[in-house]
Amino acid sequence: MPARRVVLGVGGGIAAYKAAELLRRLTESGLSVRVIPTASALKFVGEPTWAALSGQPVATDVWTDVHEVPHVRLGREADLVVVAPATADLLAKAAYGRADDLLTSTLLTATCPVIFAPAMHTEMWLHPATAHNVATLRSRGALVIEPAVGRLTGADTGQGRLPDPDDIAAIAFATLERGTAAADLTGLRVVVSAGGTREPLDPVRFLGNRSSGRQGYALARTAAARGAHVTLVTANSGLPDPTGVIVVRVGTTAELRDAMLAATRDPAADAVVMAAAPADFRPVGTSSYKIKKADDGSAPTIVLAQNPDILHELAATRGKPGQVVVGFAAETGDADRSVLELGRAKLARKGCDLLAVNYVGEGGAFEGTENSAVVLGSDGSSTEVPRGSKEKLANVLWDLVLPRIKREG
Repeated sequence: MPARRVVLGVGGGIAAYKAAELLRRLTESGLSVRVIPTASALKFVGEPTWAALSGQPVATDVWTDVHEVPHVRLGREADLVVVAPATADLLAKAAYGRADDLLTSTLLTATCPVIFAPAMHTEMWLHPATAHNVATLRSRGALVIEPAVGRLTGADTGQGRLPDPDDIAAIAFATLERGTAAADLTGLRVVVSAGGTREPLDPVRFLGNRSSGRQGYALARTAAARGAHVTLVTANSGLPDPTGVIVVRVGTTAELRDAMLAATRDPAADAVVMAAAPADFRPVGTSSYKIKKADDGSAPTIVLAQNPDILHELAATRGKPGQVVVGFAAETGDADRSVLELGRAKLARKGCDLLAVNYVGEGGAFEGTENSAVVLGSDGSSTEVPRGSKEKLANVLWDLVLPRIKREG
């Protein structure tokens, strides 16, 4: 099968140097990437860099190889167009249909999904003109990622920083899998949990689990890319904050419970996804000092108490009517019941609308970059998601959540 074709448009901003890392992420995944920089972009990163990293010729104007009609052909043939950085000027040209160079001409002829990753000073991003142009592009089906908050040029700090190349690449891969950049979650509030809680035994030890938080982060990232207002409650994960997502950090199961109840109720969320792995038990008491080994070789006795069932509580006390609650179940099966039989029983016990059942083992569920699941519905439905990226599973889950949401009005 031929490689998927991606056009990487590069605007004339200082963040253009980060697009080189994005290009590397895209090409390493097996995509065929044609870079189209603007003339201004080449003042920041030269043509040889783009040609060497992509293995493709580079041009900015419509006159190079004119016999191949590149201003029409590149847009028609592309499976995806990503513009990073998308400057305020480039967003304005795209919104108004300007076509004065190869990149803007390609944008006018592209029939595939288009992603813009803006980068500019905060004042430019917040200006009504830019807001209008972004709204116009989104109304036409383009995906405009919210810029990150952080250090800009000079000493300035604020919203307008180019999203992390890894985030842009993940959104690009997920968009290729979906085949659309439609922001179908726009106007919805969703809350996602991620990571694994830790219950301290003493100042240096804890009870915990192997959850990396990657699936929850993928859910938050894809929801934000699809237009949702996203709050991510994360427990002990070292992953970078997803762009455009409100992040709340917690440590213990009790802290996770409090944060999830607060985030899902004020204001009320439309959907809640419990992808975190809370510890089922906690020590009854926590030592103020490191527990020492006994000279006689005996081990200390640790008395455990059961933690609250957060998923069951979220489903039983929903923040508003029609709120969709989704859970995850990492199962291994047992001597008497299969993974799916245990999953069906857990779905009924928890009272949630959807339950993504993972088989633990062979790189699935915890720590890995891929996942597979069977998503069980309270209506008796069953959706199998074959092994693939965690973003792929995330998008399938949002596809299942969306028709279950009861929109007000």
